[in-house]
Amino acid sequence: MTETEPAARSDAARQLSALGVKAGGILLVHTAFSKLGPIDGGPSGLIDALLAAVGPHGTLVMPSMSDDDEIPFDAARTPCLENMGIVADTFWRMPGVLRSDNPHAFAAIGPRAAEIVAAHPLDVPHGLDSPVGRVYEMDGHVLLLGVGHDANTTVHLAENMAGARYLRPKHLTVLRDGKPERFEYRELDHCCQGFALLDAWLDAEGKQRRGQVGYGEARLMRSRDVVDAALPRLREDETAFLHAPGMCEECDDARAALQAGKP
Repeated sequence: MTETEPAARSDAARQLSALGVKAGGILLVHTAFSKLGPIDGGPSGLIDALLAAVGPHGTLVMPSMSDDDEIPFDAARTPCLENMGIVADTFWRMPGVLRSDNPHAFAAIGPRAAEIVAAHPLDVPHGLDSPVGRVYEMDGHVLLLGVGHDANTTVHLAENMAGARYLRPKHLTVLRDGKPERFEYRELDHCCQGFALLDAWLDAEGKQRRGQVGYGEARLMRSRDVVDAALPRLREDETAFLHAPGMCEECDDARAALQAGKP
């Protein structure tokens, strides 16, 4: 294929298999469709290729979070957060796809979809008791298509497991007894550019496979390998992923929250 013609869905499926995506597995996908070049069928064509790669006994998972903290989340109607991308926003709307009833939603299809998107807490969106935590415990894989580790929610799981303390105030609007109610909590939050460190850590251990899907870069790794790479670094220095002071407002806010939370 040339870059002037859309990649065929069957070609994309073969690329995914060559990368190491296994039929019957659990695959959590983060993607930026615009980085993959044209694919036959557009976002739906890429989803078809992903489904072909995991097969009928595999489970496909994508983030499906909302960006509106003023209107109660409705799993059947609320669009994805814009930076989730068009593939994620297409995926949750497809027949047979289940979506968790939570503003920090994930969507999934396959034999283990219901387990993965079962009820999860509002105030710890990426802990072990969450879709991303369940993918980890089920020994699933993470696939980055056209995006880097700054989009990899499994790194947030490692932060939670490490007990990182840079918790910043957040709020959501939820329905309680049929009425909107403001829910306030504190969440790990900062600029995620530092997650790019995972590339060197995983590559050094041969824990990340790189390749091409469509016309874009792809990375595949076990969820457990992401956590295993990040967790000891965070336990040694919980600011490992934060910019140095004065370089980034979000990371400065996280550092301030960390200092405020120290005994």
